[in-house]
Amino acid sequence: MIVIQSQPLDTAAAQARLMANPQAGAVVSFHGLMRDHNDGQAVSQLTLEHYPGMTEKALAGIIEQARERWPLYAVEVQHRVGPMQPTDVIVFVGVSSAHRQAAFEACHFIMDYLKTRAPFWKKEVKGEAATWLDGRDSDQDAARRWQD
Repeated sequence: MIVIQSQPLDTAAAQARLMANPQAGAVVSFHGLMRDHNDGQAVSQLTLEHYPGMTEKALAGIIEQARERWPLYAVEVQHRVGPMQPTDVIVFVGVSSAHRQAAFEACHFIMDYLKTRAPFWKKEVKGEAATWLDGRDSDQDAARRWQD
């Protein structure tokens, strides 16, 4: 399931759906939160934008790649867009599988690829200044480790 919305994410419902399969022996999830600091400076707001249609297609492709690599029962990806405040959940990735190793690796893979291959853009507000953020080299490095 893929959800992109401006309202707060319902991660409890997503977690419950992932845990509903009696064959699943493992559920692994990641919650990405908005921090109140970045690069040593206070951040008061983060705004995320995306390319509707293209973003969902990119996420579906990432999920498909994960399913090809690991035996997964279910995958949930939820992402916020619009303005957010510190502690808001920006992204939720959850997977269920028969075993923990597949679940951990798939969740990590999906998040690494989401950060580098899905068309989201972040604008950060520090004091009176708003700045569009570039991708981080560390995110690219993390995604490269999954390449065959």
